[in-house]
Amino acid sequence: MAKKKLAMYWAASCGGCEIATLNIGMKILDVDANFEIVFWPCVADFKYEDVRGYPDGYIDLCLFNGAIRTSENEEIAHLLRQKSKVLVAFGSCSCEGGIPALANLTTKEEIFRSVYLENPSTDNPNGVVPQPVTEVPEGKVEIPEFYGMVKSLDQVVPVDYYIPGCPPEAHQIAAVLDLVMQDAPLPSPGSVIGAGVVSVCDECPLEKHEKVIAQFYRPHQKKPEPGVCLLEQGIICLGPVTRAGCGAKCPQAGMGCRGCYGPLDNVVDQGAKILSAIASVVDIGSPSEDEEEMAQRISAMMGTLADPAGTFYRFSMAHSLLQRARVDGSGDGEGGKA
Repeated sequence: MAKKKLAMYWAASCGGCEIATLNIGMKILDVDANFEIVFWPCVADFKYEDVRGYPDGYIDLCLFNGAIRTSENEEIAHLLRQKSKVLVAFGSCSCEGGIPALANLTTKEEIFRSVYLENPSTDNPNGVVPQPVTEVPEGKVEIPEFYGMVKSLDQVVPVDYYIPGCPPEAHQIAAVLDLVMQDAPLPSPGSVIGAGVVSVCDECPLEKHEKVIAQFYRPHQKKPEPGVCLLEQGIICLGPVTRAGCGAKCPQAGMGCRGCYGPLDNVVDQGAKILSAIASVVDIGSPSEDEEEMAQRISAMMGTLADPAGTFYRFSMAHSLLQRARVDGSGDGEGGKA
């Protein structure tokens, strides 16, 4: 029996999803027995031309991790979509844009200025910044174009399934591999595989009471009380609006959920939803108090919430209603390429 064809690709991401694949333990032997690796640049010397030479639909399963940051990422996304029967958005960056999409809060020009012109460790007296095409004595040098907007994979090509997480848990990876290895009936297109349908709070064992928040704390500012809901203690936790499946590992270790499993099915905007949830439990004082004093106290309390955009949209900026910050009152006129 011929082996299934497996591909993995690493776009704009940290590479943790590639490493997470090894967390399936002895299951890796089943992968070796049932799959032929036909594209995995992280571990073997594959070339893009190899993939271009494959017939359309040649790859049975492609796990695509990382967001779309450059023209190269976009080109290979289209190529792998064409060559793959099943294309999976693998990990938070591919599913929701992830941490790379926080760059959508600024501009390409600001990023280049910070990295290449104003970085104290960069020696660049001529102010050179990357250009897609550069003429040199030896000929023309071309590098990928750096887009002004980071996108998730499904904002560029159709995606069959999603495996969220930063990185995905081993059981999720094993679940999608088993589906293909066993020729099992596949879920409906667009399904999230291996994760839950309830919130992280629903699988979190920390004790929960009626919430009234008077102040927010960053993780280094407060040692959480063991066994008690972190959000009740003023430590931001996106558990109420984040899909379960991770086992609530971060809250149990004293670190609030950062939302890497993405929003629940009925949540349109993960950041807006947690903001709404927090607003409903803020300690606004007694209705008999002076409204101006109440407003000042609420403003001061909300001032203890550091970096709301980076906190509420840490993994979901590309898929949010915002998608990117507006610059000088205007949007990003060229979509992903401005």
